[in-house]
Amino acid sequence: MQQYTNYPLLQHNTFQMDVRAALYVEYNSVDELCQFLSSTDFEHYRNKFIHIGAGSNLLFAGDYNGLVLHSAIHDLEVVEDTSEYQLLRVGSGYVWDDLVAYCVDHKLAGIENLSAIPGEVGASAVQNIGAYGVEVCDIIDRVEAIDLQGTPRIFTKEECQYGYRDSIFKRELRGKYIITHVVYRLMKSPAFKLGYGDLRARVEAEGAPTLDAVRKAVTAIRDSKLPNPKELGNAGSFFTNPVIPREQYDTLKSKFPDIPSYPIDETHVKVPAGWLIEHVGWKGRALGHAAVHDRQALVLVNKGGATGAEIMQLAHRISQDIYAQYGIRIVPEVNYIQ
Repeated sequence: MQQYTNYPLLQHNTFQMDVRAALYVEYNSVDELCQFLSSTDFEHYRNKFIHIGAGSNLLFAGDYNGLVLHSAIHDLEVVEDTSEYQLLRVGSGYVWDDLVAYCVDHKLAGIENLSAIPGEVGASAVQNIGAYGVEVCDIIDRVEAIDLQGTPRIFTKEECQYGYRDSIFKRELRGKYIITHVVYRLMKSPAFKLGYGDLRARVEAEGAPTLDAVRKAVTAIRDSKLPNPKELGNAGSFFTNPVIPREQYDTLKSKFPDIPSYPIDETHVKVPAGWLIEHVGWKGRALGHAAVHDRQALVLVNKGGATGAEIMQLAHRISQDIYAQYGIRIVPEVNYIQ
């Protein structure tokens, strides 16, 4: 276990916020985590702590006068192997895209559309990450966690209450459990999902679909649209795509014929937040050192020297303009840390 005071977080957040944590603790095992949770240091910060992965879905408003916890649990093991699937038990600190690469290399399907998403395994189960028609809850079997007293609990997928970029760990159990492992169910016979955007065309241009072809296509699409956070600070998609009643969408469609949507169920549709941002004129615009990316309006960027407050102000202005024009409220997918 490693423990540091007044710790710089520049390398632990993809927005490149040059901020510090009062205390930073990285643990290598469940036993080390339980040991720390019973310490006086944790007791001091019990009401002021966050748990981070790769820092790819958060925005610090400034220095964090609290405790930052990080998992370095990197184990991966096959816990069940049948003719149809494998169950992989993976440590919360395992890099997400390394897991995708492992599965594709081992001909395990269901995860390939989630290639090139930054972050770590533990955060995948909190955020219910998704892309190109797939959500991680589609492949999660169960989640292992401990509460702040060190008591272990296994959550079934149903108990995690997954929704669009949502889970019980973001709501009722926020800050009450720490995920240590996630068990994923990967299939041995792929059922490709290629209906999102131009994914099918990219894959089929290389011939018959394969797991490797899908991974390469998804990675290429993301690289072409999304800025590299090492070069331009960002957290990927800043907002979730709003889900609105179909009646509201039909009314908007009569006024704005080009407004796109994706069906959610019989009574709701999802509207692309990037389209809304672009059509209220924010794509490529800046506010101080914070800006909307010029190729992907869903991405807010740190042009260099931006503060968290500047980026939050930009997000607020965008949200206000969208509500004024369309009557739709968009909310950040990124977690604000204050």
